Amino acid sequence: MGIRVLIADDHHVVRRGLVFFLRTQKDIEIIGEAAHGREAVDLAEKLQPDMILMDLIMPEMDGIEATREIKRKFPSIKIMVLTSFSDQDHVIPALEAGASGYQLKDIEPDELVRSIKSMMAGANQLHPKATSLLLANLANKNSHEKYIMEDLTKRELEVLKEIAKGKSNKEIAASLFITEKTVKTHVSNLLAKLGLADRTQAALYAVKNRLAD
Repeated sequence: MGIRVLIADDHHVVRRGLVFFLRTQKDIEIIGEAAHGREAVDLAEKLQPDMILMDLIMPEMDGIEATREIKRKFPSIKIMVLTSFSDQDHVIPALEAGASGYQLKDIEPDELVRSIKSMMAGANQLHPKATSLLLANLANKNSHEKYIMEDLTKRELEVLKEIAKGKSNKEIAASLFITEKTVKTHVSNLLAKLGLADRTQAALYAVKNRLAD
């Protein structure tokens, strides 16, 4: 079975273009389309997609609010923002709402497919502009700096470094010779200790604090 994708965008032409291209990929299945954020929330509940390609500026409910509500109800659904905006007023709120990917609409089609597959494997998928803004935002949050050496265990530090390399839980498990379930536990613990929302923020946090190559 392919990656089950829901597309949420208020522009019909954009949705049609994404559907037309992505349906040519044998391992990606388009299971629904939403024209606004509220419909995206409703379809997420009804269809339970693996991933949602989420526009940000939409009527009735914007993409940030929809992302927040979907991740609250269905944390396992991955959300990739696909938008024209790359400023901090859009990037930071979207990632804080729970999006684990952020790409711009001028992305090359083949690169979009690669990003979808990489995200499903657990890797981080951020446009360079989004990465820069998130790093700058994290740089202003100094209150958690002390946790890195004081509260994280040696194994949690190892897992954090592997996350920063963009590795999935399965790849981390193989690299550290532990089970995938144990990796998930370590990821959950280190996120809680660092006060971070997801593994994307954890990866950038590790880079900022020189814990990654």
